[in-house]
Amino acid sequence: MQNSPPDKLIEAYRAFPGQFSSVVLGTVSEKGIPQASYAPCVIDKDRNLYIFVSGLSAHTQNLSATGIVSALFIEDESKTQQMFARKRLSYDCTATLLDRDSEPWAAIAQQFEDSFGDIVGVMKSLADFRIFKLTPQSGRFVIGFGAAYEVDPQDFNNLIHLSQS
Repeated sequence: MQNSPPDKLIEAYRAFPGQFSSVVLGTVSEKGIPQASYAPCVIDKDRNLYIFVSGLSAHTQNLSATGIVSALFIEDESKTQQMFARKRLSYDCTATLLDRDSEPWAAIAQQFEDSFGDIVGVMKSLADFRIFKLTPQSGRFVIGFGAAYEVDPQDFNNLIHLSQS
C-alpha cells in the first residue's frame, strides 16, 4: 500500500480549483479534431464542474457529440516560480447536458448568477445557452518536479502519490 499524502497536500489539492472562476477545456469533435477553449465554471461538493456555454461554440458542439472533456486548472504564470513545473490539476470527465426545465439546471444557473452577476440573467433568457455537468473520471494534481499525484478514483477528495516504476 502506498503512503498517504500529508494532510497539508490534501488541503492544497481540495482548495486549488476554488482559486479559479474558469476552467481550460480540451474537447474533440466527432471527426477527432482537438479544440482547446475555456469556460467560466462552478464546482459542487462532489468535485463536479458545471459550465454555462453557448450552443454556437465549438466546445459545446464537441461535448454534445462526444460527451468527453479534459478540464484543466493551472497556476497563473505570474505566480509560477518554475515555468516547467506549474502547479496544475487536470480531470478527465464525462459531460452531461442538464435539462433546461429541471431543478438542477435552475439551481446551477442561480449559482452562476451569484458568482458572475447580471450577464447570467441575459444568458438564461437565450435558448442556445446550455449547462453541462462535467463529472471527473480520473485526475492528476502536479505541484512540481517529482510531485505528481493521481486523484484517487475511489474518492475524488484524496490523492495517491505517483512513483517512478
